[in-house]
Amino acid sequence: MESLLEVKGLNVSVRTIAGNMNITDNVSFGVYEKEILGIAGESGCGKSTVVETVLNLIVAPRYIESGQVLLKGRDLLTLSPRDLQNVRWKEVAYVPQGSMNTLNPVLKIEEQIVDAIICHSKLSKAQAKEAAVAALRSVGMSPDVARMYPHELSGGMRQRVCIGLSTALKPAVILADEPVTALDVVMQRLNLETLARLRDQDGITVVMVTHDMACHAEICDRVCVMYAGRVAEIGETRTLFAEPLHPYTQGLLRAVPSIQNRHSESIPGIAPSPTAWPKGCRFHPRCKQAMEICSREVPPLREIRPKRLVACHLYNAEGGARNG
Repeated sequence: MESLLEVKGLNVSVRTIAGNMNITDNVSFGVYEKEILGIAGESGCGKSTVVETVLNLIVAPRYIESGQVLLKGRDLLTLSPRDLQNVRWKEVAYVPQGSMNTLNPVLKIEEQIVDAIICHSKLSKAQAKEAAVAALRSVGMSPDVARMYPHELSGGMRQRVCIGLSTALKPAVILADEPVTALDVVMQRLNLETLARLRDQDGITVVMVTHDMACHAEICDRVCVMYAGRVAEIGETRTLFAEPLHPYTQGLLRAVPSIQNRHSESIPGIAPSPTAWPKGCRFHPRCKQAMEICSREVPPLREIRPKRLVACHLYNAEGGARNG
């Protein structure tokens, strides 16, 4: 299956007083049409940086060192500012992390959605108002919300307004960065159902970033697990949860409480900092299955089974376990 959106060899770094530090290292994955791809991993692993790079939202001191972001074969990282503006909202929309606080507190919801529509399209103000109401309805909100100010809405409702705003111009892809953070379980459920409905009814492709593995299990078709700036594993959600291959993925799932696993087990140690990435596999200092090769060589991301990719020396190119 051909990818609608493809990230290839993405390297993003940050300039510091101590020198340049790598944040994402050779990140590569594809996103299929009409699917929800989840990006999982601990805080600081580079999840948000990856989705920000898709629309070239990286600002100093961070910078894109190398890589491609292909949307239907077109590299978004090579577009001029004018061409990129034409892509934003119309082809790819972004729901930023902490989006509950991104709404302008002194403007009504309708004004904010209309401004975004007019800025990125040729619709008239009257048409933009109709589109704004339709956008709110698409996420299950009453048209009355359009006449309200952000402070009159709950945190979950403001989050859904931002998701609705992202659908206003019917983009092919929505990038949702931590769309359920700081919400109670009821609003989390509503927002996840909203994203699933956008995929199922409107055919929108969604890339969802969250550290919450339960949210990935709820609505994602596939999951991309990241660790310390690199992709550790990619697989279909049901298969990945039933049989995690990478030791880091296994650790993440052991840390999730469940009826069968009431005593969750944390991963020993702490995630490394970009100031001191370990050599070889970056997970090896915390890995119970680490071998000598793990501290020397970076494991390549390989497809060892159909639709299963893993970057681990435990597996060889044919998908079998490797002798340590």
